[in-house]
Amino acid sequence: MPANYARFLLHRERTHAANRQLGWALAFVAGAMNAGGFLAVQQYTSHVTGSLSMLADQLALGQMGLVVDATVSVLAFLLGAVTSSLLILQARRRQLASEYALPLLLEAALILLFGLAGSQLARFEGLLVPFTVVLLCFMMGLQNAVVTKLSGAVIRTTHMTGVVTDLGIEIGRALDGLRRQPLDAAQHPPVHGDPSRMVVLAGLLIAFMAGAVAGAYGFKSVGYVFTVPLALVLAALAAVPALDDLRRDPISDRINDQINDR
Repeated sequence: MPANYARFLLHRERTHAANRQLGWALAFVAGAMNAGGFLAVQQYTSHVTGSLSMLADQLALGQMGLVVDATVSVLAFLLGAVTSSLLILQARRRQLASEYALPLLLEAALILLFGLAGSQLARFEGLLVPFTVVLLCFMMGLQNAVVTKLSGAVIRTTHMTGVVTDLGIEIGRALDGLRRQPLDAAQHPPVHGDPSRMVVLAGLLIAFMAGAVAGAYGFKSVGYVFTVPLALVLAALAAVPALDDLRRDPISDRINDQINDR
């Protein structure tokens, strides 16, 4: 991946084009990990809604072991979001180019860890399945927080409920604008859908679905090895800003820190 393109996607100063393209890429990763993770541990981990519903159902049924599992899944997702926020805020205070890259580097490392742990699931299922669920939930919380912060809560990539809802709203607005007659439009101006937003939302939905299909077939065909290219692409994307920070002038950094502390 060209270094300048990686800088464009993860630059501290955000643009609509960078948010759109990075969102699509991460939606693909989330779809792949969610589908592949389900085949590994029979649980979807990219959203909290299902875990909360399972928690309530199992609590009503008195299955306290499963209540604990659901609770831990939610907390793992939450902890991933907290970790992402802390990494971004610390990098922002130090004016690092890798402000948004550091959580993605961590996610890439965890995807590789998932691949390594997954290969041992058959041997240590009782121990590694809960660990794998927690790991996947943490990764999804980590990624969702990154995209939420860099896009100003406009784009999310790990769950599609909001995306489909927003896309439906925009389509409805567009249809309403086409339906209005000229006389009616003069009295009540039509509300037109936003074509650029529809492109973003449709792209997120398609990318997530494409990632899910790729993850399911990849996991079925080659097993946990399918995580390696996902992790490498994500790491390559995030490594460029991180390397830029390593090459920064430490004297200039100290001066900037002194200025910021005043």
